[in-house]
Amino acid sequence: MATDMQKLIGTSEDEEEEMEMDVKEEDDDDDEDEEKHIPVTGMVSVDGAFVSSSGNNRFQHHQQIQEQGGNQSGGRRCRPVEEKERTKLRERHRRAITARILAGLRRHGNYNLRVRADINDVISALAREAGWVVLPDGTTFPSRTQVPRPAGGTSTAVVTSSSSHLVQQQTPPTSLRGVSSGYRSSVEYNASRMKGVFVPASSPYDVSPSSRSHSAVVMGDRGGQAENHPLIGGSMDAVDDKQVVDMPPKLQERDFAGTPYIPVYVMLPLGVISMKCELVDPDGLLKQLRILKSVNVDGVMVDCWWGIVEAHAPQEYNWNGYKRLFQIVRELKLKLQVVLSFHECGGNVGDDVCIPLPHWVAEIGRSNPDIFFTDREGRRNPECLSWGIDKERNLRGRTAVEVYFDFMRSFRVEFDDFFEDGIISMIEVGLGPCGELRYPSYPVKHGWRYPGIGEFQCYDQYLLKNLRKAAEARGHAFWARGPDNVGSYNSQPHETGFFCDGGDYDGYYARFFLNWYSQVLVDHGDRVLSLAKLAFEGTSIAAKLAGVHWWYKTTSHAAELMAGFYNPCNRDGYAAVMAMLKKHGAALNFTCAELHMLNRHEDFPEAMADPEGLAWQVLNAAWDVCIPVVSENALLTHDRESYNKILENAKPLNDPDGRHFSSFTYLRLSPLLMERHNFLEFERFVKRMHGKTLNTLFILFPFKFFTNHYMSMDFLRCCLCACLVRRELITQSIDFPNPRRQNPCL
Repeated sequence: MATDMQKLIGTSEDEEEEMEMDVKEEDDDDDEDEEKHIPVTGMVSVDGAFVSSSGNNRFQHHQQIQEQGGNQSGGRRCRPVEEKERTKLRERHRRAITARILAGLRRHGNYNLRVRADINDVISALAREAGWVVLPDGTTFPSRTQVPRPAGGTSTAVVTSSSSHLVQQQTPPTSLRGVSSGYRSSVEYNASRMKGVFVPASSPYDVSPSSRSHSAVVMGDRGGQAENHPLIGGSMDAVDDKQVVDMPPKLQERDFAGTPYIPVYVMLPLGVISMKCELVDPDGLLKQLRILKSVNVDGVMVDCWWGIVEAHAPQEYNWNGYKRLFQIVRELKLKLQVVLSFHECGGNVGDDVCIPLPHWVAEIGRSNPDIFFTDREGRRNPECLSWGIDKERNLRGRTAVEVYFDFMRSFRVEFDDFFEDGIISMIEVGLGPCGELRYPSYPVKHGWRYPGIGEFQCYDQYLLKNLRKAAEARGHAFWARGPDNVGSYNSQPHETGFFCDGGDYDGYYARFFLNWYSQVLVDHGDRVLSLAKLAFEGTSIAAKLAGVHWWYKTTSHAAELMAGFYNPCNRDGYAAVMAMLKKHGAALNFTCAELHMLNRHEDFPEAMADPEGLAWQVLNAAWDVCIPVVSENALLTHDRESYNKILENAKPLNDPDGRHFSSFTYLRLSPLLMERHNFLEFERFVKRMHGKTLNTLFILFPFKFFTNHYMSMDFLRCCLCACLVRRELITQSIDFPNPRRQNPCL
């Protein structure tokens, strides 16, 4: 056996001895425990008979031990010294085989195994090479979609010293979406045998209603040669010791293999840091981050809330929870995108926690409510500070812009080592409600519902004073007012005299007002980003832009005008924003990337929405001035259709300049994402974002042969050949027949 293994693996005598010395021996108690569990872990039933997985009849040997062992004391049986020595010899022999396998994998397989690697390292290396996910605690689950098995189904593989057959014993998987399991009966299923490697049906998650033909690949037992077989009527039959597998047809999708690599980040939950600035559930978060890391997610995005860090007094900052969070991210070798959130959390779509503005700011607001945005009816919106106080010293002697800059400077000093190490890859600066550069024109708390046009938010005393100055400079002091005939939050354009076709929005006064209203937005972004560039010199900064896509197909674009984007059908309302971002070298974060929006433009055809048209305009406006574009989905996304729309937007197919997103942030980490089907779809999306090839075929590769004392050389040669061929042709997938294996995604 040793000679055959040496020929197969190709190790020298010196290497074998060196490797053998590196392998530790188990103590007597471990050996005894192993003997106790022989009937469970070492035996399987084939045609009603027990067969040892090592080539010896260990079941009979175990009975002899019980007869010779005599009495048991305290639940522990005594064994003769000779038997203990034989156990040690068997263990040394098994570990010698392991050492040769390790040496061969290092030399010929280019596996990065440590010097004192054990069998767990071997299995983990092969599993990861095959595309499986193996966490540090040993939790293992498939990194691609597979046909799920019933809870009670088990799978075992048997190898004997005289046969190279692989016998599969399984409970047939249940059919999904009308796809046959491939066997007409359990008898036919259990009777199937083959001289090679079994190729199971592809995932039901790749099924489309239409039917197309595919081919199945089977590895022969004489060297890893692939053969193609036509699909036959949804069943699986044995033909000349080969298996013909019915693989469901796939959706016709664009192939993103070889496309540019786009980093993928995952946004952390809003409440990951408590109001006391403590990390919530660090153990649970660590487990989830490890899972994300295992599928090659590049990093995470986290909100640093002004209302948490500077909650109680001006310039008293508490970063404790964020320090611990950032350290965990660094230990996992992930990247960080940080959002400096100067707005309130709670009351908007997707908000599941409440994080108000700092208490001392709220106290100022109670005595001077004009520091907040105000609508025509005088309703205040405490979600963020009005841009009218950017230069007003109303915040305990500081202007709003100075408050933002002091916060940014404190963050930069506190986390200097994370900047120096490159852990923090981007800083996104909050510029308005929801962190977006826009007016809070459609607040849910004030009764707005989609697809209402919203209301102008310029009626606090500071913005009205600014408007008065602009009107006087124009020579028309009577223009220092807001328009009257604009409807209310839930009005539609045709119901108003201002936004209807041929309405007042294109008159002289309206053009003055809308130009001023949008310029205040641009000026605010300009002031804050200039200070952000100073505070975070050498680090990428970004600003988020909302995708206000409803009423885009009308001439006035009423919802966009209310939000501060002067973008009617006869004017480009985003050019000024892009010029401002270009001035500061800031990236654009556009939040309408999935172009799906829960089919709102289909459920509300009267909204005249056009998310695709809006995305085309905004992205091209940014790319035309060479601004990097990053993006995130606006709403929760788990289905393949939405992922495909994000991909199409991220990597435009026919762009002559090959322009694409610089990164993408997924909204957001949650238990729903960790559900098996959702997570597998997400992993598939990550691979396509990275420009990797999707695996269409995989091998069911048994791992029990690693622990066998004696094994068929033909079978071992076949398995090792399959490992090597996988690098060229297919992806192997290792089947762990452990009924206690659990998927952390579930």
